[in-house]
Formats: sequence, structure tokens, C-alpha cells
Amino acid sequence: MRKPLLSLSLLVLALGAVSWVWTLPPDAGASSHREAPLTSKDPTIDNTDVYAFVSPDDRDKITLIANWIPFEEPAGGPNFNHFDDNARYLIKVDRDGDGVEDVTYEWRFREDIRNDDTFLYNTGPITSLDDEDYNYRQFYRIREIVRGGDTRTLGENLLMPPDNIGPRSTPDYEKLAREATRDLGNGIKEFTGQRDDPFYVDVGSIFDLLGLRPFNSAHKIKLDNARGVDTPGGFNIHTTAIQVPRSRLAPDCDGDPSDKDCVIGVWSTAERRTTTVFSRGEVDVSGDFVQVSRLGNPLVNEVVIDLGRKDLFNGVPPTADAAVLDRVLDPELGRLIEFLYPGVDVPPPPRNDLVAVFLTGIAGLNQQQQSVATPSEQLRLNTAIPPSAGVCRGNILGVLAGDLAGYPNGRRLEDDVTDIEIRAVAGGYVLTPDFNRAPNNKLGDGVNENDRPCLDRFPYMATPHQGYDHEHHRVGSTSTP
Repeated sequence: MRKPLLSLSLLVLALGAVSWVWTLPPDAGASSHREAPLTSKDPTIDNTDVYAFVSPDDRDKITLIANWIPFEEPAGGPNFNHFDDNARYLIKVDRDGDGVEDVTYEWRFREDIRNDDTFLYNTGPITSLDDEDYNYRQFYRIREIVRGGDTRTLGENLLMPPDNIGPRSTPDYEKLAREATRDLGNGIKEFTGQRDDPFYVDVGSIFDLLGLRPFNSAHKIKLDNARGVDTPGGFNIHTTAIQVPRSRLAPDCDGDPSDKDCVIGVWSTAERRTTTVFSRGEVDVSGDFVQVSRLGNPLVNEVVIDLGRKDLFNGVPPTADAAVLDRVLDPELGRLIEFLYPGVDVPPPPRNDLVAVFLTGIAGLNQQQQSVATPSEQLRLNTAIPPSAGVCRGNILGVLAGDLAGYPNGRRLEDDVTDIEIRAVAGGYVLTPDFNRAPNNKLGDGVNENDRPCLDRFPYMATPHQGYDHEHHRVGSTSTP
């Protein structure tokens, strides 16, 4: 008989019995769309979102996704979006919660221009990856780096598919994407290239003094209630996606959800050389690689970390994350909700419930062996909890709605992380039962689904919008789910 998961009510009791006392180190070390001053100026290394979930069509596999380059305009020619040849892109996995990566997947890129006597990205229709008309190409290498073990090259000189230009240039983009979805052996699949941005959120309302459109009439500065607007709708991103057997990431997991060895922590980073020299038509780089972008949980650096520490937070490892503990224990967003929505009360600090969500994992759900002693901002996934539904069909409110396969237990493409995190900060969820009431547990931005449906196969993210014909800012709903 396998031991059942702790019930959500027991999670509350378990959290209430814990106190948090940590010495804050002098330095700290997540990201989202344009979340920090430096990454907003350097979009090719801006890590927009990280996803980690048990693959719904192959439950022995874990899918890891890191997305990059926010708000890619599909018609952004003649120089369409690419990864940076001078950067390293990494997805990291922590097996025990000590804040140190145990398995790393690394992507490196190099561009290749067949004919530089033309301004054209493609000189005719691209009908296959080896088409001679595919002019501006990018190749890449993937490596798997195991802490204290081997470094293996999983793929070399892999050709990334082109961006989705339009019906003349890329007449069958789905075919090109299928060609670029590769089996690397040993049960590993990967896809690297352009996709529709799966993140859905009303950025325009949130950063207009947290003016959630469905709740405009309750705001301190009143407007008429309105439907949410999907700001990333119609925009693309570039992705590094890999699917690997669970046994490679959590080798000691016995399949029991109560076994902490089944929980992994996931985050993604980008690195640049310390020195870059620009001259006429050339860029020279030198020095060691340093971390310049990092992301685990969504929206943490964007709406939790203060401006004075955003760039610092992007640049250091998870072992230093206790330095921003104050921003989690007493989040500014909570105080803003109380001020901007008169009559709404949120839980007072210290917010140990948010510490569990963002820094340690929730006891009985996705807490790791060493995460309480070493708090670190990671996306934690219990790999022994099976998918609750088919591809992109889980409850979008995840754990808040009783769907333990969803955020904050990992993150699926369908999870409405904006509504989940706003409600969590407002206390409208099970970990703060005294505040789990309306309107706290009804708050949301009115955007409840992505503008494009998922694929039914890896890499699951939808086909990117084409440059010739696309729309932006799909209107959502006036109500939350």
C-alpha cells in the first residue's frame, strides 16, 4: 500500500508549525517578460517562462521547457529573432533541494548564412530544413552535465527551424517543426526553435496600478469593469524544450508521491562572457561565462523583487536566495492589493505560506529533502504525481482547485499562474484559510486561456504566429474561472 499525499488541510497544519529563521547573505540570485532593467535591454537572453511537468502522453517522462525573447513580433523582418551565438542557455535540475544543480542541459548556438550578398532571410519557399532557400540558419549543440558525473553531448550541429515568416516563405510550418522535433536516444526528445508564447496574462492592466479589468469598479481609481486582454497574444517566443525519462532526473524515486526523492527543483539560466567589445560590424567576447538571467517560479522577479535587487537576483545562484526572504515574507503586492482595493484584507506578515510556495516547496506535496534548511527559489515538481488530464486539459487553477498535478507543483502550459499567484498573495487559498473567501479567492486578470490551443504531442506549445497574418491582444473574459 502506498502512503497517500497529505490532505490540503494537513498542509496548513504542517506549515503553521514551522518557523523561519535565516541569516541573510550579502548577495542574492528568476525572470519573466522584461522583468529587470538589464534583461529588458538584452532580450535574447531574457528567460520569459519555465515549465516542468510529467508528460501527459508518456507518464514516465518529464518535460522541461525554458522560453526566451519576450514579445517577438512575428513580422519582425528582415532580421528575425534568434538565440545569441555568444550566450549559453541552460535548464538546471536540483534533486535534493540544496540549491545546487545536479543535472544541467546546455544549449550553444552558431549562425550560418549561406549567401550574404542578399538581405533576404530566405531566397524562396522553405519546404524542408535542408532547403537551399533557407539562407539565415542557426545550428546548435545540446549537452547533459551531471554533477560529479559525466558530460555527454546529446546532439551536435542540429539545425533550428526557421521563424514562421508567412504562407510564401514557410508554406507548411508544421512540417518544418516536426522535422526539428528530434529523438536523441535513451528516451530523450528535444525541440529548439520558435513557438507561440503560451503565457497568457493582462500585462497592460497589472502594471497600470494593478487595475484588474474585471474588478475595475472596486479599484481605488475606478473605471468600468471590462474584459481581460491577453497581452502576449499574437506574439512568439523561442524555446529550448527537452523531454527526459524520470529516472534521469529523480533516480532514487520509488514512484511514491510521499517520497521526497521524487521531487525535483527546476530553473533556467542564461550566461554571457564577462567582456564584450563592439567594433565596426564585429563583436568580440572574452572572459568567463557569468549568469545574467534566471527563472524558476513565474512572476517572482517581476512583481515580488524590488527594483534595487532585480538585476542582482538574476545574477546569482539559488543558494543565495534567502537574501530576498524579506520580499516574500512581506510582499509589496499584498500591501498594494489592500491599498488599491479598499475593503480587501490580506494576511499580515510574516507570510510563511509564500515561503513554502516559492522557496521550500509545500510540505506533503513538493518539498525537498534539504529545501527547508536551504531555501531557494525553484519550480518544484513531484514527479510521482501523475497527470490529472490530457495535454493542456488540467484545471487551470492547479493546486488551488485541488488539481495536484498543476502549479505550484511544477508548471503546465495551461496553468493560470497569474490568477493563482494573485490569489495566493491575497490569501485566497487553502494555506491561509482565514482569508480564503471572496473577493480574495476570486481575484484575477480576466484572461483564462492562451490564444492558441496546445499540440497533442511534444513539444506541446502551439505553432508560432506567422509574420504575414496575425493578431495581437485577444480579449478574454470579465470573470475568473
